[in-house]
Amino acid sequence: MRIGIYGYGNLGKGVALSVRQNADLELAAIFTRRPPEQLKQQNPELPFVSASEINNWKDRIDVLVICGGSATDLPGMTPALAEHFHVIDSFDTHANIPAHFDAVDTAARAGGRLGLISAGWDPGVFSLMRTYAGAFLPDGCVNTFWGRGVSQGHSDAVRRIDGVLDARQYTLPVPAALEAVRSGDAPELTTRQRHTRECFVVAAEGADRARIEHEIVTMPNYFDEYDTTVHFITAEEMARDHAALPHGGFVIRTGRTGAQHEHRHVMELRLQLDSNPEFTASVLTACARAVWRMAAQGRTGCITMLDIPPALLSPLPAEELRAHLL
Repeated sequence: MRIGIYGYGNLGKGVALSVRQNADLELAAIFTRRPPEQLKQQNPELPFVSASEINNWKDRIDVLVICGGSATDLPGMTPALAEHFHVIDSFDTHANIPAHFDAVDTAARAGGRLGLISAGWDPGVFSLMRTYAGAFLPDGCVNTFWGRGVSQGHSDAVRRIDGVLDARQYTLPVPAALEAVRSGDAPELTTRQRHTRECFVVAAEGADRARIEHEIVTMPNYFDEYDTTVHFITAEEMARDHAALPHGGFVIRTGRTGAQHEHRHVMELRLQLDSNPEFTASVLTACARAVWRMAAQGRTGCITMLDIPPALLSPLPAEELRAHLL
């Protein structure tokens, strides 16, 4: 299976590494908006191609993994590319997923292609857990906690603010809320009660820091529903203290069964990730396998991870899955 990567930031680099770990995948090309020669000098073993040449590769790529930011890149990139390629993205602005789905679905159907959006760990792996747990324990409620970790999408959104040179955004679960849910109780928690957010920002010289902070804490779909703290630091402090990209979180569903609802159950999935982009990339490459298989069966339009049969994600044959994993 020939994989193309569109964009070579942290996520694109992770996908390139993940392809190497999958014997049935081959890296065909990495499309970049930067000068390809510049990247080839740093990574001579990788196949960099100018993004302007993407349409010349329609017959040389089986699945294109689009590695852009959800704030401004993917809403335009994914529909545009989905008309010509089978595509995958990691769009993670939850409130805008339905509109993004419709845009990609229209484009993919027009080109007879298959597009998978919002793959990764949340949305993605956590979405599967919420769906399975809700089906298994219909009388209950689910809570999702993220962190402590760096959110790539939120960090990217802060970096798009005028006057910001670099930024890292950490999501932190509120300990009391996490323990209340884990105990089997089903408290009604608001978004603000579950998490806080902390931003570390390198501002340009002379930039209006008060304006930057205001734009961050009032940003819709990202920070406006949270208690958010903003710290302004130097580029040296950013490089020294915030170079890593850890993340993780918990999906916890509490539910009851029995004639009198007397039996209480707790389902919990935890992810603890040293590298947010590399784990996300690993999910994307597994999804590439599934997209290629489903496209070969004639599926077109847009799908999410909720539409993928689990066996299609695995490189193992069905008989081996049944023998060892069922």
